Amino acid sequence: MGKLQRYIGGQLFVTMLGVLALIVGFDALSAIIDELDDISDSYTFLDVLIYVGFSLPRRLHEFVPFAALIGALIGLGKFASSSELTVAQASGLSSSKIGMMVLQPALLVATLGFTVGEFIAPLTEQLAVSHRALAQRENKGVAHTSGIWSREGNTYIHVDAVQRQGVVYGVKLLTFDNDRLMTKALKAERGSYQGNHWLLERVELTLFEGTSTRVSEATTHRWDTQITPALLALEAVEHSSLPTRQLWPYARYLESQGLLYRDVELAFWRKLLQPLAVAGLVLIAMSFIFGPLRSGTMGARIFAGVLVGVLFRISEDLFGPVSLIYGFPTVLSAVIPIMCCWLCGLWLLQRKA
Repeated sequence: MGKLQRYIGGQLFVTMLGVLALIVGFDALSAIIDELDDISDSYTFLDVLIYVGFSLPRRLHEFVPFAALIGALIGLGKFASSSELTVAQASGLSSSKIGMMVLQPALLVATLGFTVGEFIAPLTEQLAVSHRALAQRENKGVAHTSGIWSREGNTYIHVDAVQRQGVVYGVKLLTFDNDRLMTKALKAERGSYQGNHWLLERVELTLFEGTSTRVSEATTHRWDTQITPALLALEAVEHSSLPTRQLWPYARYLESQGLLYRDVELAFWRKLLQPLAVAGLVLIAMSFIFGPLRSGTMGARIFAGVLVGVLFRISEDLFGPVSLIYGFPTVLSAVIPIMCCWLCGLWLLQRKA
């Protein structure tokens, strides 16, 4: 029994990793093609490769559920086509025991993806975004559509690029009064964090006084704020790239500032529940193999896997915005697609039994 379990689990684990590498490779190639339109004298093709290379861990974590689904369909399909599943069942293995053998490598892949998403992807994604933003700073056409926006009280903050060492580039501070009239605009070429404040360099300050303005320049300027390099780094990347241990406190900070925070909560629940999503999708794959796709072709299995994966993503994209608009708990929008996978898979397996 142990040898059979290691054989089935090992084959499925290798198949899932192979599918994951293939999907991530195609996605990276697509990202490179998309970035070609932004290439300029400052943002070269080498910068594109560096940016996409640093983003690979984030892409790997994102596609783990779909790789587990398609890998399970392909691996189990091979066993079914070669009658190995029939032999295993004839030797006394029930479908539930085979299912447990299948879930073990799937959960191992899910653990690998969660580890990458929790400890590696947040660091590399920040490096990717920082490198891209720094390379594009000289391209004025791109600078207006990139960077980080934040707010503290009546001051709106825009930063072109953030480095992990507590250094920022292209700082703009726009301050408004209670009547929403701009009272002050500050631009700084560079800023560095000094422990409890920022030291801005090469500063241009514009004061709006009634119908006139007064402009002054300074070599340095002290900026007292509660915004830290860590908070700016959180703003710089997609919420799905952040570790779960930072998402919940970040959501509470945004809530305290009166900013939108529910999308951060949604990212937290989706990342936390990803292993359950992987198990649910693999359960559907098992229900297909033990049911309608047992004697199907490899192309039909891959198509079924892609179709289920697309439907799962559509359901996530549907319930997520609905929860943000109508205000019901974000945990429900993360749980409902997973519950649908589990219920559908269990129903199909029970029906087959």
